[in-house]
Amino acid sequence: MGHYIEVEPNVKVFVEDIGEGQPVVFIHGWPLNSKSFEMQANELALQGFRFIGIDLRGFGKSDKPWSGYDYDTQASDVKAVIDHLNLENFVLGGFSMGGPIAIRYITKYGQQGVDKLLLMAAAAPLFTQRDDFSINMKAEEVDDIIEQIKQDRPAFLAQFADMFFEQKKSDKFLHWFQMLGLEAGAHSTINAAIALRDEDLRGELAGITVPTAIFHGQKDQICAYELGEELEKQIPNSVLVPFKDSGHGINGDEPERFNTEMINFLKSSGVK
Repeated sequence: MGHYIEVEPNVKVFVEDIGEGQPVVFIHGWPLNSKSFEMQANELALQGFRFIGIDLRGFGKSDKPWSGYDYDTQASDVKAVIDHLNLENFVLGGFSMGGPIAIRYITKYGQQGVDKLLLMAAAAPLFTQRDDFSINMKAEEVDDIIEQIKQDRPAFLAQFADMFFEQKKSDKFLHWFQMLGLEAGAHSTINAAIALRDEDLRGELAGITVPTAIFHGQKDQICAYELGEELEKQIPNSVLVPFKDSGHGINGDEPERFNTEMINFLKSSGVK
């Protein structure tokens, strides 16, 4: 079933809530929504878990206010959902942009209630290069993406779908993926891209002590595999799970292996 939850006055986010058991909270990537995890929702419910998929503000069925696309506000929206649903002993999962939002949630609100952390193709600790950080995109490349979105968002999303997956996908699947991106607000897509470009989480990783799994595609063209290696180095109780045949969309490129690894991690007592 779906809930609309007020995260601040006059801003509601949509939450998909499926199954029963230990809650697994999924935070989606840019510029998608919780429907991008539909194959995981089904598997989790079958395996005795409760799938909680949040549409971040600006995306999917959620309200699309003008502002609030920085990680602090997005993390505060996640907190509002967790509090409203009285979730305890939950797993926090973040895909792509959802990865740094999950990390920022822990930085801001602590690990109380968080059983495990699952980072999937995470855009962390940084999405763009700095003078002292040479991994992934340059800031100007994100500026170019923003320009393309302003000029022809549907065309950009079609091209983005091609970059997203390593394995061949049907035209129908790519069209569906493009439609998920079109459900977002144009301004939301742009403002969240600015957050991706500018936010820096390098100082926030050492304090994460919950068991953490880092799923990352070795052929990822959007969040380089080296980002996953960097996260494993800096998060104390973490394990990196490489997906050698995957690009960015690991749950679409290797869906069976993704679900198997996900369920194994959820059912394990830890990672080390």
